[in-house]
Amino acid sequence: MVTGFSLSSLFGHFRSVYYEVFSFSNKLIKGHCKIWIFQPFYVLATGSLVTFLLAIMCAYLYLFPKFQPVTDSYETPKSSNSVGSCNVFEGKWIQDETYPLYNASDCPFAERGFNCLANGRKDRRYTKWRWKPNNCEIPSFNAREILEKLRGKRIAFVGDSLSRTQWESMICLLMTGVEDKRSVYEINGNKITKRIRFLGVRFSSFNLRIDFYRSVFLVQPGPVPRHAPKRVKSTLKLDQMDHISKEWTDTDVLIFNSGHWWTRTKLFEMGCYFQVGGSLKLGMPTTTAFKAALNTWASWVDTSINTNRTSVFFRTFEASHWSGRNRNSCKVSRRPSLDTKGKDRSSISDTIIDVVKKTAAPVTVLHVTPMGAFRGDAHVGSWSDNPSVPDCSHWCLPGVPDMWNEILFSYLLSKNGTYLQ
Repeated sequence: MVTGFSLSSLFGHFRSVYYEVFSFSNKLIKGHCKIWIFQPFYVLATGSLVTFLLAIMCAYLYLFPKFQPVTDSYETPKSSNSVGSCNVFEGKWIQDETYPLYNASDCPFAERGFNCLANGRKDRRYTKWRWKPNNCEIPSFNAREILEKLRGKRIAFVGDSLSRTQWESMICLLMTGVEDKRSVYEINGNKITKRIRFLGVRFSSFNLRIDFYRSVFLVQPGPVPRHAPKRVKSTLKLDQMDHISKEWTDTDVLIFNSGHWWTRTKLFEMGCYFQVGGSLKLGMPTTTAFKAALNTWASWVDTSINTNRTSVFFRTFEASHWSGRNRNSCKVSRRPSLDTKGKDRSSISDTIIDVVKKTAAPVTVLHVTPMGAFRGDAHVGSWSDNPSVPDCSHWCLPGVPDMWNEILFSYLLSKNGTYLQ
């Protein structure tokens, strides 16, 4: 935790600087000014130098009274457009011993594959980091207060397994404010698994429902068209929303994500190609198709969502930390990295931001890409329910997705999504 300097410790710090400067000046003048004409000026030169430095220090204290020490943190660079306002996604990770906010082993909705501590991870330092924006504070998490604010609401996460991780995180966070844990249950009695396309958890004491819909592309998968080449096994209809999208409209909060499945490996190598109308687009790049799908999603939001009721969010691409020539090596670090190594930028995130800017409906981008770029220490790695397959894409719980939810809560509980200092 960050603490301020006391007055005595501050002057002690300057006293040590004084002696170092005096010693340095003594060596400088004696060592390099041995000509007889410099000797009479020795005391005068030394005293003048020290007096000048003390004057600078006093001026600094007068102009900047809130002197603070350097802290152990990992910080994103500040962009020019954030001056005078708070961009909560520009900041740094700082150590905080009050974290984590829950124990995944006590949360029945935390998937075993993401519970790294239960799967044998020994170090806990990765759970002790909190995101600190540069120009404001994220409100301290208060589960009971948030539950009261969300009473009678319905929240839905839509996307891939990273969306499901955030969904699990939100439920575990909020369960810490529930006295009777049995009052929180999956509405169909299902166990939490990646194989189910819909999961819904109800907080009965608060009439609150938090749902997850698995829709990795957001648009509609389709069968093989007639007369298609043999390599085509399935299609993605880029101009049609996923057919389960009709279930997303009756909500108070919608959080989308997509991107991890838009790769050649998970599409073309599996025989899945793009389709617009009745036409196959065999030569269409994945980047072009992703933007086309997002434009379909944006049109759907504009025409199908009542934004007077529903708050819409889209989370950007989550930084992964695969390494090696073929990006198939997963080495989880012990601490956050000092350098993002370019992982703070993503063409997928850029496309999401670009499309959202053009929507008529108000959509908030949760731009988590930069903050996750430092956290090579927080991935599942080999501490999953299948340790033979290392994982540098998904995050341990508790961990980074909890911070996404803290930011999301601060949006939902603040006026018009404005972060107040």
